[in-house]
Amino acid sequence: MEPRCAKNTSARRALPLAFIYLKDKCVLETLSHGKDTWYIPGGKREGNELDTEALVREVKEELDVDLLPETIVHYGTFEAPAHGKPEGTVVRMTCYRAEFHGTLKPTSEVAQLAYFTYADKHKTSPVDHLIFDDLQAKDLIT
Repeated sequence: MEPRCAKNTSARRALPLAFIYLKDKCVLETLSHGKDTWYIPGGKREGNELDTEALVREVKEELDVDLLPETIVHYGTFEAPAHGKPEGTVVRMTCYRAEFHGTLKPTSEVAQLAYFTYADKHKTSPVDHLIFDDLQAKDLIT
């Protein structure tokens, strides 16, 4: 019998990180240039970065503030179909909260910042929908 190549049947996964920032019972969202869907700020690890290192870098790149690494705390991990990716691709978003120095402002990567209530959930990605549900269940957003 001739050997066969085993097919990889596991789902494709994206493993981004997110920075959850709340103000006045609203959650910070970002809109990238040329996009029509809003996202909680964050991004992907590069190389062998730890979550905290990647989160600090991504938040600086997107929001121009410096997260205080000692204040970073895990909020939760959420899994949903990946927005704008091939069918079967799943995003597993690991979310953190933290304090920062500086003033939030969009950088060249981000077109707009806005604070969303639960009523704005429909403008966001599927994984953000789960995060919004969790934030509302915990009475952290209105």
